[in-house]
Amino acid sequence: MTRVCVDAMGGDETPDVVCEGIALALKNDPTLSVLVAGTEEVVVPFCDKTERAEALVATEVIGMAEHPAEAVRKKKDSSIVRGCAAVRAGDADAFFSAGSTGAVFAAATMGIGRIRGIKRPALASPLPGIGGHNTVFLDLGANADVRPESIVQFAHMGATYARTVLGVNNPKIGLLCNGEEETKGSELALEYHKALVEANCGFAGNAEGTDLLMGDFDVIVTDGFTGNVALKTLEGTAKFILATLKEQIAHSTRGKAGALLLKPALKTLKDDLSGDAHGGAVLLGLKAPVFIGHGATNVQAVASGTAAAAQAVRGALVDKVAEGLKASAQ
Repeated sequence: MTRVCVDAMGGDETPDVVCEGIALALKNDPTLSVLVAGTEEVVVPFCDKTERAEALVATEVIGMAEHPAEAVRKKKDSSIVRGCAAVRAGDADAFFSAGSTGAVFAAATMGIGRIRGIKRPALASPLPGIGGHNTVFLDLGANADVRPESIVQFAHMGATYARTVLGVNNPKIGLLCNGEEETKGSELALEYHKALVEANCGFAGNAEGTDLLMGDFDVIVTDGFTGNVALKTLEGTAKFILATLKEQIAHSTRGKAGALLLKPALKTLKDDLSGDAHGGAVLLGLKAPVFIGHGATNVQAVASGTAAAAQAVRGALVDKVAEGLKASAQ
């Protein structure tokens, strides 16, 4: 039976929302069990009434506004730190949290550890594309400054994720840049391009910002600073479009009638862009699967994140990332 540790205290919503999501995940998967990390008043009553759920009592909580590394160092008995420690100890196979991304990254890197040879773990998530195509995008913000050798590792890890989770046999990899020509980009981008060309990783050339959602690439890599800005831009654009449509719809009876027809499609678009359907973002390069959900997560998103972590365990994602890295070094 696969066991996932879930942080009940993570996210902007109340812990009850997380617990409901855990319950839904357990209902959907009879071969899943969950170690629920959180304060006693939250996790004990929930686990007492829920089959295949065990409480991991923590006395501290890391807030979204706290400095990630400092909070991880000071709050050793927080749900995030205790959850990652449980995975390292073998009490759980994977970890999911909708809490502070920085805190999860710090706790997981220190508490679970990196795969041998991995210089920097990367945060990755599939982006929706035309015709249902998904593009794995990384790094989404774990590493603001990245050397060329790490970009190459991101490419290998992203390709492994695309093969293992998305079923892409020969992933086409692109480097996010300001033009498709190989001569475009900053000095650092040119170094990234050169390193990817020399690596045996399926590199197909530069990808522009418009390629993120068009589905022409299976994996697009960049540094965490650029990746996070690009991701937030996509999310902001989606919110703007949806908000504008709502304003226009509200001004006419015909618009309101059309809204009823468009509502399912708009909800699907919003869910796809959030990444919640895939369980949020995954930290690639660690010794166990670690998934991070959006802070403003909901019941379904928690269930999806828990399920995605279990799927990564069953698909041996970590072993395949390690194997891919080893093969690339030969």
